[in-house]
Amino acid sequence: MLVLTLVMAAVGFTLLVIALSTGSVAWAWGSIGVCLVGAVLLLASALSGRNRTR
Repeated sequence: MLVLTLVMAAVGFTLLVIALSTGSVAWAWGSIGVCLVGAVLLLASALSGRNRTR
């Protein structure tokens, strides 16, 4: 799950670079969406790992 989170962060960064170079707001919103999905995956991974250790 952490690898998927890293992939989401890389895709979000790429979309942010595209948004800055083209000046398009749609790419920026796409970057925000991808980063939010990555953050949810990271939170789910952390919570599931915390429950497994107990």
